[in-house]
Amino acid sequence: MDDVLNAGVLFTNFVLVPGISYGSQLALCALGLTIIFGILRFANFAHGDVMAFGTMVTIFAIWLFQDLGLTIRPLPTALIAMPAGMAAAIGICLLTDRCVYRFHRRKRSPAIMFVISSFGVMLVMNGLVRMVIGTKDRSLDDGARFILKVREFRDATGLQEGLAIKVSQGLTVAVTCLAGTLLFWFLQRTRTGKAMRAWSDNEDLALLSGVSPERIVMVAWLISATLATVAGTLYGLDKSFRPYTYFNLLLPTFAAAIVGGIGHPLGAVIGGYVVAFSEIALTYAYRKFLIYLFPEGWQPEGLVQVMATEYKFAVSFIILIVVLLIRPTGIFRGKVI
Repeated sequence: MDDVLNAGVLFTNFVLVPGISYGSQLALCALGLTIIFGILRFANFAHGDVMAFGTMVTIFAIWLFQDLGLTIRPLPTALIAMPAGMAAAIGICLLTDRCVYRFHRRKRSPAIMFVISSFGVMLVMNGLVRMVIGTKDRSLDDGARFILKVREFRDATGLQEGLAIKVSQGLTVAVTCLAGTLLFWFLQRTRTGKAMRAWSDNEDLALLSGVSPERIVMVAWLISATLATVAGTLYGLDKSFRPYTYFNLLLPTFAAAIVGGIGHPLGAVIGGYVVAFSEIALTYAYRKFLIYLFPEGWQPEGLVQVMATEYKFAVSFIILIVVLLIRPTGIFRGKVI
């Protein structure tokens, strides 16, 4: 019985807990991406670098608060520094919309022009972040590191395997639940949220109903930038901050949004967890897990790993291709907020 429990703890420690945490981060990323697609009808390739920009400003705010002695230990200072990053991300999104995307909206340019423009914005923003903060890893964690430590778990249960839950992982799940609840309440209950849903469903009817396009676009950028900053900060807390990492997150973010049905917020959340658990489950080495479950003499010799960890982003690419080939609309029908 102990072997089964040890196998369960091992799986929880290396697959279940990281999967929930990473899935929550991807869900927030995909929500921001799908809001923009639902309102402006284009795939925003600059979304990953908006995350990096907002997180970068959050890091500067963390350093400032730490110099002033303003902390909230045992929680990380990032929680009180995030509003600065959100404001900066909102500002740069509204600036790029005014300088780049509004021109194409007024010209009624095809969607491909928006995509190409967002690619250019991505390159500019990526270069700006690298010039300002550099390319090295930056740590955001300055509070307590663990909610539950391995040694504490072993002492309490008497099992050989230990379970560790980091503060950053607990915060990620809690903040994601709060942000998701507030977003769905906003879209379902408020006048502006209903106007956004109406615009996403039928632009012409929304215009006839008196919906202001510029107001809807502004609110969409505000929500997207806020979610991007929260997701980027939580990802940095859980791992570390490096500008290029956020560019790499663009592929699993698109995969999550498309799996759930791009333009559908609930689908973005579900897609985030599908992609996260797929990446982690397919790159985890199951050798030790199976040793606990198999009789003596049946233990596998290899790692029992479907894919090497270095290829985890290939999982997102495969999921993306399969979904586009088999069910392009995703789990839910897309294009509806």
